[in-house]
Amino acid sequence: MSIQLNEGVHLHVLPTKKYKTIRIMMKFRAPLNKETITKRAMLANLLETNSKKYPTQTALRSALSNMYGASFGTGVSKKGNTHIFSISLNLVNEKYLSKGDNVLQDGIDFLKEILFQPNAENGHFHEQTFKREKENLVDYYDSLFDDKQTYASLALQELLFEDVNQQIPSVGSKEDLEELSPTSLYDYYQELLNQDKIDIYLMGDVDEGEIQSAFEQFNFSPREIVPTSSFYAEKEPNEVKNKTEEQDIIQAKFNLGYTTSVFYHEASYYAAQVFNGLFGGFPHSKLFMNVREKESLAYYASSSLDTFRGMMTVQTGIDKQKVDQVQEIIALQLKEMQAGNFTEEAVSQTKEMLKNQLFQSEDNPGSVIERIYALQLTKGKILTIDEWVKRIEKVTKEEIIEVANQVKLKATFFLTAEAK
Repeated sequence: MSIQLNEGVHLHVLPTKKYKTIRIMMKFRAPLNKETITKRAMLANLLETNSKKYPTQTALRSALSNMYGASFGTGVSKKGNTHIFSISLNLVNEKYLSKGDNVLQDGIDFLKEILFQPNAENGHFHEQTFKREKENLVDYYDSLFDDKQTYASLALQELLFEDVNQQIPSVGSKEDLEELSPTSLYDYYQELLNQDKIDIYLMGDVDEGEIQSAFEQFNFSPREIVPTSSFYAEKEPNEVKNKTEEQDIIQAKFNLGYTTSVFYHEASYYAAQVFNGLFGGFPHSKLFMNVREKESLAYYASSSLDTFRGMMTVQTGIDKQKVDQVQEIIALQLKEMQAGNFTEEAVSQTKEMLKNQLFQSEDNPGSVIERIYALQLTKGKILTIDEWVKRIEKVTKEEIIEVANQVKLKATFFLTAEAK
């Protein structure tokens, strides 16, 4: 059941007796914009740390343990043209407690406190908290550079996209962080609270009426809703962009980016899932079997789809001398897919693995909410797992070949060891 609490603010209650916990997720979304991405990442760090009522991390953790060990977290992510700031709270369902505690109401009050009474005064965030979390975020950015697989993925993203907003990671950048102050961030936070489109999800064995009246007390203001698409489409490549970078590393990384023109839950989406599983998504895939196992050209080789941006990436870890062979054999595997050189047995195996992933995700309330949210972002019909499975089962060989033929190489990034 979906309830409009105000213009642009929706509460989605998902009653189920399947879990002994109650999961609350609040999703704040805004257009993806280089100017605000880092601010939102910094806010996620700040709000997770403390609030006016719980001014230290110890006080905040103590409040959570008083709610029978509730877990609380914040985060940022992006889907296509949309940047998402998330707050989640996982609570034990009081129905399973012997005492008469109202854990759910306590949890909702806790979220209200975190959101509307942050650790701030006179129009700026608490200086010491701000300074500490800024340092933590800098350390995190540095760790992205140190993790070479992540670094190569982000470098490929910069090459792949023309739009500067798409080039930046969902967690922002060190350069933009430098410009933030406790006051400028507090000002932006007011903007987020008053302008972001908000979706609140609550999943568990609950009374819908009680939930509605509890969240009505949050008093979110109405916000202007400008209809926009969450999808970002990159133009098909005229020529392939290639970039090589040398660093002090042992294992080289060779990543490739492709346009696919396949978008979330559009007609070819399910065939694309099967294509990706066959090409590089699973241990029986062509990349895994031929690049890694048969030819021993890579330590790892896999592909993944981004269906909010119509892209596919291939990631490999290789010996630097073998880069030309690796590129050749990856291109060959794609040609094989385009020509339909894959077995019915491999298709069946892929479909089974995709279905297993779906069934496993049903055990996690967070995954279920994320799937529903993605469908709502695209204004898609909310599908049951059974409907989803049927659509996977229906995928034909011809549809897989059709998707394979839409895949066009757009960019490659090669991170290699420095020449000695």
